[in-house]
Amino acid sequence: MGATSPKAAKIRSPRSSQPIVSSALYQEVADRLREEIFDHVLQPGEWIDELALVARYGISRTPLREALKVLAAEGLVTLKPRRGCYVAEISKEDASEIYPVLAMLEGRCAYEATRRLSDAAASQLQNCHDALEQAAVAGEIRQFFEVNQEFHRLVQEQAGNRWLIQIINDLRKVLKLSRLNSLSRVGRLGSSLAEHRLILAAMLDRDAEGAEAAMRAHLLAGQHAIQKQMGEGAPRERNNT
Repeated sequence: MGATSPKAAKIRSPRSSQPIVSSALYQEVADRLREEIFDHVLQPGEWIDELALVARYGISRTPLREALKVLAAEGLVTLKPRRGCYVAEISKEDASEIYPVLAMLEGRCAYEATRRLSDAAASQLQNCHDALEQAAVAGEIRQFFEVNQEFHRLVQEQAGNRWLIQIINDLRKVLKLSRLNSLSRVGRLGSSLAEHRLILAAMLDRDAEGAEAAMRAHLLAGQHAIQKQMGEGAPRERNNT
């Protein structure tokens, strides 16, 4: 019996005759839902009303359900049989597992970034830190949070390791599910600023090991603060924004 030719094998493939369907719509829906989850328009633990979303987005249920499958794979929603779909929640146990991994990864980013640090990147980091100082003096927690995110992004960009960046971004997506922000804990704003000073100083001194250690300590301090809030319902600093 003769071997099947590649052409014949291709013709027999069950997928070869299936039409290619555009996936743009469900991806767009997934992007919209992801944004609403991160902005807490859809709150952690909230049941997702599919009919309401279909009406609000002006779409059918098919792209919505495909989008929910995407978010479920990312860990942002939970699909419960016969109960529907819920926005995922992050527990104290989740935080205790995620933060040490994130600290290790971002520490490595700081190490690699410091070894590759250009004068232009150093200037960007300094400017970003100056904005952190200003936000802290003004007590602007929301602004401090946004600039803090930019500082970490710049470190990751300078590291230039796309695998590290991808994993860090995936973990940070999950952490965004928390209802709490460690910066809102009393005293945390000043502590975070002091930690950033140590990170920046080590990086500007081209001390890669010192930068790695300072970044790890910074992330673990954030873990401690958020777990305090989760466990104790700690008082929050006033947000003047």
